[in-house]
Amino acid sequence: MEQLKAIISWFQNSDWAHLLFRIGLLIFFILLGMIILDFFINRFHRASKQGIEDPETLKRANTLIRVFKSVIFIIILLVGLMLVLSELKIDIKPIIAAAGIGGVAIGFGAQNLIKDLIAGFFLILENQIRVGDVVNIDGTSGLVEDIRLRVIVLRDLSGALHIIPHGNVSKVTNLTYGYSYYLFDYGVAYKEEVEKVIGVIKKVAEELRVDPNFKEDILEPVEILGLERFEDSAVVIRGRLKTKPIQQWRVGRELNLRVKKRFDQLGIEIPFPHRMVYFGNLPETLLKSFLNQKEVKDEKN
Repeated sequence: MEQLKAIISWFQNSDWAHLLFRIGLLIFFILLGMIILDFFINRFHRASKQGIEDPETLKRANTLIRVFKSVIFIIILLVGLMLVLSELKIDIKPIIAAAGIGGVAIGFGAQNLIKDLIAGFFLILENQIRVGDVVNIDGTSGLVEDIRLRVIVLRDLSGALHIIPHGNVSKVTNLTYGYSYYLFDYGVAYKEEVEKVIGVIKKVAEELRVDPNFKEDILEPVEILGLERFEDSAVVIRGRLKTKPIQQWRVGRELNLRVKKRFDQLGIEIPFPHRMVYFGNLPETLLKSFLNQKEVKDEKN
C-alpha cells in the first residue's frame, strides 16, 4: 500500500513537461542511432560484396548481415528501454528480480521461444541454408527471403509466404547448395533405336551448353544415365545436366523445348495413349475399315 502511495505521489509531483521532453529526446536519439547504424552496416555490406565472387560466400554474407542487424537492433531497443525507465525514476532492480521470479512461472511457456533461438543459432552457424537458397523444409518448398532470430521466411512459386519457426525444422533439403542438377526422363517408342536417341539428346544438350544465353549457367556436359525403365508404351531414357544454383529449372525448360523440336524434326516418336471407340450401331463395312487401319498401325510399330 505504501508503494502504491509513493507511485501516486511521484506522478503528482513530477514535472511532466520536462520529463516528456527528455524521454522524447531520448527516443529520438535511439531511433537516429538505429538509422545511422543501419546505413553504415548496409554500406559496409555493399563494399564487402564487391570483393566476393563466389555466390555461395555471398549468400553466407547476406545471411549473417541480416542476423547481425537483428541482434544489434534488439540490443539497442533493450538499452533504450532501460534508459527510459531510468528517466522515469523506476528502479529496474525489482523489475529484474520480478522477471527472475516470473521466469520460473512462464518458463514452460518460453520453452518454444528458447528452442527456436537455439535451433536458429545452429542452423546459421552450420551454414545449412542462406538467404537466396531454394529449400524444402518438412514438405514446404520456397525461396528463402529472410532468416531471422526465431523464424525462416519462405516464398513459394505461387507467391504465398511461409513463416517457419526454427524449432519446428526437423529436415532441410537445400536444392541450390553449391550447384544443382536438372534431372530429365524422356520416353520414346519401342521401335526407336535407343543409341540414336541418346546421341540426339547429347547433341541438343551440347548445343544448349555453348549457347551464349545459357553457357554461363551450365557447368558440365550432359550426363546420360542410361535406359531407366520400360513402360507400357515407351522406353524411358534418364539423364541430368549440372547447372549453377537455381538455374536448373530455366535450363531444363529450354532443354525440353529443344529436345521436343528435334524429335519432331527427326520423326522420333514420343508415344502417348490411344483410344478407339466403336459405336454399337456401326455398319459392318466401316467397322472392318477401322480394324484394318488398326492392324496396319500395329504392324508398323
